[in-house]
Amino acid sequence: MDVRLLYHTPDPERAVAAAARLCYAPVGAAELMETMSDEAVRKVLKTIMMSGHYSALEHAGYTFAVDGVSRAMTHQLVRHRIASFNQQSQRYVSYADEPVFVVPPSVATDPAARERFDEATAAAFAAYRALMDAGVPAEDARYLLPNAMETKIVITMNVRELLHFFELRCCKRAQWEIRGVALEMLALCNETAPYLFYDAGASCVRGACSEGKMTCGEPYPKAAMRD
Repeated sequence: MDVRLLYHTPDPERAVAAAARLCYAPVGAAELMETMSDEAVRKVLKTIMMSGHYSALEHAGYTFAVDGVSRAMTHQLVRHRIASFNQQSQRYVSYADEPVFVVPPSVATDPAARERFDEATAAAFAAYRALMDAGVPAEDARYLLPNAMETKIVITMNVRELLHFFELRCCKRAQWEIRGVALEMLALCNETAPYLFYDAGASCVRGACSEGKMTCGEPYPKAAMRD
């Protein structure tokens, strides 16, 4: 998989701090952006996280490009509803004679499973091509394409939604592929706004595991989400 940060709100920490501070300030957000010291910004961000004043986090956003992932992964991803997505279309994109399939590690390391996987995906794609050659529209022929088919997607989330996304998808109980995407996204966010994302990640990074009886029993060290 390839995860890249395309764009983010310039100086996201200052933008969030100014929005939060505005609620209690006699001056406007533009003036706060210009006059707040770095230390003041950090103090406001700490207060936001401790008080639950999370609405201010919605004023900073991030856009990512994710390539080389499966349709199985993106079906999970788009369930995060407070986000924007644009995905490579199987209706309008013509696929090559040798398509790319994402192979799960459990399959890749088992020769017999890998052989069966390769046979099944090859047969599905051959049937897809046969329908296309017979004049069946791509929007109908694509019903044969498997979840393993490689795809590309652009994701935009605000910081509040990113923190929620990381809490769910960085968890060790999350499906391996979306967890890998989430960890890559978190690393990129940490590079741009370390104070905003200081304790971002699975719920065990900040305190008790939110999985209850389903817990993995192996919490992350706090520093693990920042490395």
